[in-house]
Amino acid sequence: MRIREGDPLEIYTDKDGEVIFKKYSPMGELSSFAAQICETLHKTSGYPVAVTDRDLVIASAGTPRRELADRRVGEELERIMESRQLYVYKQGDRKLNVSDGADKYFIELAAPIIAEGDVSGCVLFVAADEPHTLGDTEIKLAQTVAGFLGKQMET
Repeated sequence: MRIREGDPLEIYTDKDGEVIFKKYSPMGELSSFAAQICETLHKTSGYPVAVTDRDLVIASAGTPRRELADRRVGEELERIMESRQLYVYKQGDRKLNVSDGADKYFIELAAPIIAEGDVSGCVLFVAADEPHTLGDTEIKLAQTVAGFLGKQMET
């Protein structure tokens, strides 16, 4: 269920008195804002972009919505987020999938979103077939947006 020790949960009850636990995602509350940021990043850079929380792709632009939206993040992306380090694909590296269910897209650039010392998600530049030539501009954009989203979550 991908619930880790210390993860926040929402607790609901249904009409029959059953208790329902749902993992709480603070990034989920910013999904419409994240969608606007993705659109802006895509228009600025010309590359496909996505924003994730710790579990799902919550927004994307430059790809058909149904191909990435609401997909679970892949194990490789989880490791990138846990490392808290910027990831940049280099020619010859193994291609890391964005999601286990969307093998068509791989990660070119990943900037973890950190809020109050915890990893909350990731800003991604993605590619479908051939890698793009990402430069310092795209790296700075991803880092800036990740930092901005982290600050938004703290307020």
